[in-house]
Amino acid sequence: MNPIDNQMDMFGDNDLKNEYDELVRVMNYHCDRYYNDDEPEISDYEYDQLNLRLKQIEKEHPELIREDSPSRRVGWKAEKGVLIKHNVPMLSLLDVFSKEEVDEFVNSTIKELGEDTEFLVETKIDGLSMALRYENGKLTTAVTRGDGITEGEDVTKNAMVIKDVVKNMPDPIEYIEIRGEVYMTREAFARVNEEAEEAGSKTFANPRNCAAGTLRQIDTRITKHRDLSLFIFNIQETRGMEFKTHSEGYEFLKKNNVKVIELYYKCKTADEVWDAIQKIGQARGDLAYDIDGAVVKLNSIADREKLGATIKFPRWAIAYKYPPEEKETKLLSIEVDTGRTGRVTPVAIFEPISLCGTMVSRATLHNQGFIDELGIGIGDTLVVYKSGEIIPKIKCVNKDKRPSDWKPYTIPDSCPVCGHKLVKEADAADFKCVNPACPGTIVNRICNFVARDSMNIKGFGYEYIKALVEQDFIKDISDIFTLKDKRDALVEAKILGLEKNTDKLLGVIEEAKANTSADKVLAGIGVPNVGKATSRDLMEHFGSIDALMEATAEDVIKVEGMGDISAEAIVNFFRDEDNIALMRRLKDSGVRFEAEKTVKGTALEGLSICITGTLPTLSRNEAADLITSNGGKVVGSVSKKTSYLLEGEAAGSKAVKAKELGIPSISEEDLMNMINS
Repeated sequence: MNPIDNQMDMFGDNDLKNEYDELVRVMNYHCDRYYNDDEPEISDYEYDQLNLRLKQIEKEHPELIREDSPSRRVGWKAEKGVLIKHNVPMLSLLDVFSKEEVDEFVNSTIKELGEDTEFLVETKIDGLSMALRYENGKLTTAVTRGDGITEGEDVTKNAMVIKDVVKNMPDPIEYIEIRGEVYMTREAFARVNEEAEEAGSKTFANPRNCAAGTLRQIDTRITKHRDLSLFIFNIQETRGMEFKTHSEGYEFLKKNNVKVIELYYKCKTADEVWDAIQKIGQARGDLAYDIDGAVVKLNSIADREKLGATIKFPRWAIAYKYPPEEKETKLLSIEVDTGRTGRVTPVAIFEPISLCGTMVSRATLHNQGFIDELGIGIGDTLVVYKSGEIIPKIKCVNKDKRPSDWKPYTIPDSCPVCGHKLVKEADAADFKCVNPACPGTIVNRICNFVARDSMNIKGFGYEYIKALVEQDFIKDISDIFTLKDKRDALVEAKILGLEKNTDKLLGVIEEAKANTSADKVLAGIGVPNVGKATSRDLMEHFGSIDALMEATAEDVIKVEGMGDISAEAIVNFFRDEDNIALMRRLKDSGVRFEAEKTVKGTALEGLSICITGTLPTLSRNEAADLITSNGGKVVGSVSKKTSYLLEGEAAGSKAVKAKELGIPSISEEDLMNMINS
């Protein structure tokens, strides 16, 4: 199940500690997708809602704060390219969401600095932050935000091909570092996605995502072709000249042909600031690019230095985030689609409306539970909003405008692509098509099967798989192991490259087939509710995939942690004739169905151990393998049933909880002594 689905709902029935831990996990997942993969799965608005709840819990319960909490980071550690140290921190801004919060910032600042305090209110561009360093007017270095404090990625070569980046200032000073936002106009973004669709490549979710991925391209020709843009919004550091105000710095930059934020207002009072925020909000639909808020900042550089900054935010600026724009429209029909994961998703088709400057006519309805909760039927008047300026979503139904012949909508019980009976996911409202040959799911099923936690077939990426499916070389996951018999046809088609690359990948497939354990094979097949950990438990219990296929629900439920719904789903999967045939083909191809018979030590038998913090020499996975291979059990949280807490540096809240419950803590050295003795 996608880790973002129904995130807020999952917190309701858990205690506060579990809610907080889950918030940290979910937010860290999305930070990684946002900063390192450039593939965000939720909008800024949805992330902001999670962040508000996190801040509330941490404010009311500081004892719960973890070292890995997103609140303790400025940015995110860069994982790509050459890293460069920051001369000046590239801090983020404190987000606010109401007029009251804006008024509080403005009025408290005026109270501290005096009645002559001047503010600038300007657009907050939705892009990727980048700093440019100039020596004697010549651009020398471009660096991304990275972790915001220590280092970012060197993107100098790509910055050089962005049209808005000035390479040489006509009126140079000894040194200047300026910070801006790399972004993409809506027109440039649409063109890039159109070209990607024509080429059969993956499209980008939004302009910010595309800009971030483009700035990190190895090939500068791609960067130049995609037509990135840049606005400068701050002077970070200077030598040889000083500016008294932010606006004075803007004037200097404009004289040097540097493109600065084009829409900004000077203000003196809270009312003027709020009026400027409203003006920018009204204009955002007319802009050629996306903004995700308005920035309120002090104009005086001396006043900024006087207020300073926290470890994460400057005290002299805030970012106001606009609420989503809403409009009513009539629901015309509902399309049901089977996605790559097999999950069946209903999509609302409604009369086109303009939101945030773009026309929209479709929005996801998620699942039957969402439809039932809102009470949606064909002909209803929907209230639609744009989440984070990007994704249209359904807020509610105006039941006063409901048609007389209204009926509640129910998703069909069979797959709209292949007709196979749908299976309900455990503990969720989603339905899935589990037909391994369903055209709507086959590409993603194969991607899952070849992934690192499954068969780990390196180099077998999405584009290869998509092309192989489209050209009928692969119809289901078992066909991967017949590709060697089609070697000459593959070389001729050049799907995997020329002879050398084709032979290399075919060799990797054969190697993976011989070396992949049965639990990883099982994890990759796509059995409902069976992931990496569950696969390992099932193989440890049954000893082979064959034995699992013969098991009843009563047999499966004996496996620790297995519930009724999951057990029933597993049994139903292996009773399906199509799936039985698939398993037979996999076994005939030589894939391992027998679990490894490993001899385990017994030094930790009967002990449950929770791991926290950074250990001196072992990673968490290595420590977990060491514990389980010696008869122990690794648990994810501390409870009264926990035997020991394996504690490293920066242990955080688990150490506090263990101390409260009287659970003994042990070091990595203690663990090794227990095993060796």
